[in-house]
Amino acid sequence: MAKFVSTVALLFALFILLASFDEGMMPMAEAKVCSKRSKTWSGFCNSSANCNKQCREWEDAKHGACHFEFPGFACFCYFNC
Repeated sequence: MAKFVSTVALLFALFILLASFDEGMMPMAEAKVCSKRSKTWSGFCNSSANCNKQCREWEDAKHGACHFEFPGFACFCYFNC
């Protein structure tokens, strides 16, 4: 009986181990992302959603966001390096 229990426990541990190796946990090669101040945005950036939309549609960037840059906030676009 003890041999049966240890075999079942071993199989269960193996199942858990194999189930944990889904795509989300496997290391993936990702491109580096570089940021540049937007060339098409002018003025104060108060909406990252609008900055993101403009960066993607006008500058072919991956995404965009407002960030502080003295003396205020500016729109930055993110591209693959």
